[in-house]
Amino acid sequence: MRIKEFNRINWVGSNQSSVNALQGVQGFTLLELLVVMVIIGLLAGYVGPKYFSQIGKSEIKLAKAQIDSLEKSLDQYRLDTGHYPSSEDGLAALVTRPASESKWDGPYLKKSVPLDPWGNAYVYKIPGEHGEFDLLSYGKDGQMGGEGEAADVTNW
Repeated sequence: MRIKEFNRINWVGSNQSSVNALQGVQGFTLLELLVVMVIIGLLAGYVGPKYFSQIGKSEIKLAKAQIDSLEKSLDQYRLDTGHYPSSEDGLAALVTRPASESKWDGPYLKKSVPLDPWGNAYVYKIPGEHGEFDLLSYGKDGQMGGEGEAADVTNW
């Protein structure tokens, strides 16, 4: 209803029930708004930590998946050349041909060698202490060892 019509009804008094209905409309009080804000804050305080803990778990899962993919690429490299890349060539040998490698039939990765989910390079050691080669990420803290999200993610 437009204001002019409201004023005309108010002055004429022909439709008193419409005027009463419009006068009964009220907004929210400050107390009601504060209660809603407190409820939203409590929900955010409960849901927020659960959400961020899932991010840490997904980073660990991503690191495991990347290590698995790198392992498969290293195995393919070995099938073609008869050996794994040397420590000097490292994981870069999966993308670019090493100068001393005549049987290389790569690239063995579609893109460049990925960084771990925390932005650090994967560690490749040959010969490995736990197998023919060791492939690992030092985790969130970027240092050997650690617990939880800071724990190392390895291929063994």
